[in-house]
Amino acid sequence: MLDTLDVASRLDAMRASHNMLPHLARLGALFSETVLLEIDDAEFYLHFEKGHLAEIQSGPSRKTPWRFAFRSDGDALDAFWQVHPVPGFHDIFGLVKIGRGRIDGDILCLVKNLRFFKEFMALGRQEIRA
Repeated sequence: MLDTLDVASRLDAMRASHNMLPHLARLGALFSETVLLEIDDAEFYLHFEKGHLAEIQSGPSRKTPWRFAFRSDGDALDAFWQVHPVPGFHDIFGLVKIGRGRIDGDILCLVKNLRFFKEFMALGRQEIRA
């Protein structure tokens, strides 16, 4: 099971990986939004600026506006971030379909930037080296 510290370190590793992938920056070139990532009771606000993850802010915060949210439990996200996830845990919409994830907010914004966000979330599947 993931705890808050595991998620924070995973997000930092994802940011580092993201900065080394120019194709991901191109996919998100028009994406400058804040996304809420909620795992169990922990909240993380991902601030994207023109396809780059500019800041990761820990929550909860009632004052931080977000465009859309992806919510899941730690066990499901841990299964999603496996190098070879099992069916149902292979995709954010797969998590929603099996009842282990939820997407709230501006769905149109997510759909317009779907490939970018899905590829960003999949960066967590890489092994973290200490």
